[in-house]
Amino acid sequence: MTHEFDLAASLASGVQGRSGAWSFIQGFTAHWVGAALENGDGWTEADLDAAEERLGVRLPAALREAYLLFGRRQDLTSNHDVLLGPAELYVDEAKEALVFRHENQGAESWGILLDSLQDDDPSVLIRPDLACKSAERWESWLERLSLCFVEIILSESLQAGADLCDFLDPDDDSLELLETNSARLPFPAYPIGEETRWFLGHDALLRDDDGAAILARGRTTEDLDRVRDLIPGDWLNDHR
Repeated sequence: MTHEFDLAASLASGVQGRSGAWSFIQGFTAHWVGAALENGDGWTEADLDAAEERLGVRLPAALREAYLLFGRRQDLTSNHDVLLGPAELYVDEAKEALVFRHENQGAESWGILLDSLQDDDPSVLIRPDLACKSAERWESWLERLSLCFVEIILSESLQAGADLCDFLDPDDDSLELLETNSARLPFPAYPIGEETRWFLGHDALLRDDDGAAILARGRTTEDLDRVRDLIPGDWLNDHR
């Protein structure tokens, strides 16, 4: 799967359910990351069984499938935030949720409520890790775990390194040029926080974080340079 991969069409299918999500991730990895998924990129059934025995809970089908398919590929899942391995999964202190991901500085955690672990593709919640522990609570994040993994792969791809990725503090003109020179991708709205929008340019993936930042990743350095030319500004990694 190389130049035949249609990111927008594959994503439209990928946000609908588990099988589409894994197909999207396989295609995106082969076409955009340049290192297709292979045997050995995931954890083993024994690793996951050991996690279930240690925790005393059943891991949802979607979590098992994701970990088996690409759970060991940190270049896909942990460039910025961290996907926990099977031996690192834990139940939070309040015994409310199974935690599977941390923000890179420990400011947030992602988890699945224990009473939804029986679902094959349960919803995902997010919780701020605050100095005032009494203020922490789990809030809705994305409606399905498989959708969350699509979001993880996309977001972590924007943090893959300065050669292919960049950051812009935009102004109104920047946002207008983003909308003019790229197409909005069909990713569902995030339920909390600021509006996040995904776009596809010419072999470039872009994300608008509510007008506060534009993040871009090109398939090649030339593709990233094209984004910088189309959306002029003080790009963080542009040293041309």
